[in-house]
Amino acid sequence: MIQTSIPFLFMRGGSSRGPYMRRSDLPEDLEALSKVLVSIIGAGHPYNIDGIGGGTAVATKVAMLSKSDDDWADVDYFFAQVSVEEKLVDYKPSCGNILVGVGPAAIEMGLVEPVGNVTEVRVRAVNTGTLVSEIVETPGGKVRYDGEAAIDGVPGTAAPIQLQFMEVEGSITSGIFPTGKSKEDIDGFEVSCMDVAMPMVIGRAADFGVTGYESAADLDANKALFEKMEAVRLIAGERMGLGDVTKSVTPKFGLLASARDGGSACIRYFMPWNCHPTLAVTGSQCLASCLLAPGTVGEGFLAKPHASPARLQLEHPMGKMEVVIDYELPNGGFHVKSAGLLRTARKLAAGEVFVPGEIWHRN
Repeated sequence: MIQTSIPFLFMRGGSSRGPYMRRSDLPEDLEALSKVLVSIIGAGHPYNIDGIGGGTAVATKVAMLSKSDDDWADVDYFFAQVSVEEKLVDYKPSCGNILVGVGPAAIEMGLVEPVGNVTEVRVRAVNTGTLVSEIVETPGGKVRYDGEAAIDGVPGTAAPIQLQFMEVEGSITSGIFPTGKSKEDIDGFEVSCMDVAMPMVIGRAADFGVTGYESAADLDANKALFEKMEAVRLIAGERMGLGDVTKSVTPKFGLLASARDGGSACIRYFMPWNCHPTLAVTGSQCLASCLLAPGTVGEGFLAKPHASPARLQLEHPMGKMEVVIDYELPNGGFHVKSAGLLRTARKLAAGEVFVPGEIWHRN
């Protein structure tokens, strides 16, 4: 049987990359869709040798776009995290780095018409319901990719894309503190279970027997650390209302340490079975909120109180990421109104990707 072709853009979004496709060009049924995405990425092999994945979790991500029927949004963004070595697809989380490329991709695909030199693309993240405004440079009606903005973890510079995340509390769970506690003991470790743009379990690096300054590769080699974190994560997933998360990438895991390079705090973010080479956009919002919220494991890491909006520099293995959190403290609580970041994206390739006809044959 002949292969089935699917149009796609191949883009870097933030510090991740992957194919961006129209949702209408893919199977509607999720089981069939998963088989197609596994084939496209080449999941089930450490190098994704029979697909276009990059052999690491930051390069096995897929964005599927469509016109939105939401009153506010222009584009719906449906995200899929495809596994590297297992033939699995997770639709629970969103991805903020891949989301960075949604604005440019939507314009390239004709889903949004450019307006003047700067175009706002309003995005609804279907997986979580999060609403995001993206400001994309479009001189002459074309997406601009070259520019002077630099983000740590990505070589060179590119045109800036400004992101503003709204309604980020309780992205998947019941609220910012889905267990009802800002801090709790799980399996002998003090952690905070939070959901701001991404459900996370957050602890102090020292409590887990590491400094928090190790490289991603050194942490990945620390099997004892992952055993500790996974035991805590599985219990936390149940407490957060996520059920059995054995095969789910949510909740993610984060470890905090004091800043050592002029930032607000040092972060190590786990996806969750390996350490992120930099830091996820969604995870950065949750970690920054943990540092600002009273009563969490992040309390005390900041050198001084931050007025709202707070501009935090989060140190990660390859540099820093700046996150702006607009928040308030109603009656001693903590409420995130919005979160802002500056990132970049670049179109890498465009054309057709092919899957074997026996996996999917378009009628």
